[in-house]
Amino acid sequence: MSLSGLGDTGKAEPPPALFPAPESDAPAPARRRGGQPQHGPPRNGSVQGDDAGRQLVFFGAEAAEPTVADLAGLLAGPGEVVRMGGTARLSVQVDAAWRVHVLVAELAARGLAASWEPTEGDRHAVRTSYTRVLKPLAAAWLHGSAKRPPVTFHLTGRRLRLWLAAAGTPEPPDAYLLRLGANDQECWEPIGVALAAAGLAGTLLSPNEGGPAYRITGRRRLARLAELVGEPPKAAPPEAWPT
Repeated sequence: MSLSGLGDTGKAEPPPALFPAPESDAPAPARRRGGQPQHGPPRNGSVQGDDAGRQLVFFGAEAAEPTVADLAGLLAGPGEVVRMGGTARLSVQVDAAWRVHVLVAELAARGLAASWEPTEGDRHAVRTSYTRVLKPLAAAWLHGSAKRPPVTFHLTGRRLRLWLAAAGTPEPPDAYLLRLGANDQECWEPIGVALAAAGLAGTLLSPNEGGPAYRITGRRRLARLAELVGEPPKAAPPEAWPT
């Protein structure tokens, strides 16, 4: 994925607009290119402390501590990973400021510093720095330069939560879209198999049909999706999250 810089002037762009920021800070402040901490968004998009007494769903987003392996959920969607020497970097382009907030907080919760920058079409690129921590993820998903899920890939609540935060979109009145990487055709079918195994069998939409994406429909499947991904992050608009 090609990520644009800040331009020849070197001046930082204003942060992405967002409704009032969540009260608590993310575990680590996001940094724009240039190294200065970002005092506006992104701020905390985690759900720590929300409904702590609620019964956890087995394999749900709240059933285990966050790990780097959860980032496979971003690669199931439009996320990209690239290698450099013994390190790797994860990046994803998103279409809304709230997604930046949530993803930066999720990456920080896994010990990964993240930066963001505006790209074309009112989109934003979120990415980690190059780190050896991501090398196993890159080794599992990259075949040459092509992205492909490993044979053992499966979807957990935390992986689905990251996928939704990056590229999940409600489709009223009774469907939810999980968007895929436009150039990741080799991933589409095995990702669909993983969705079905998680009880979320969906319909693959081609680019000509408004995709690439999987459309999840039906009350039972949507309830299953909501159970797996947990409560909406504080930065997410309530209508953007499955309930």
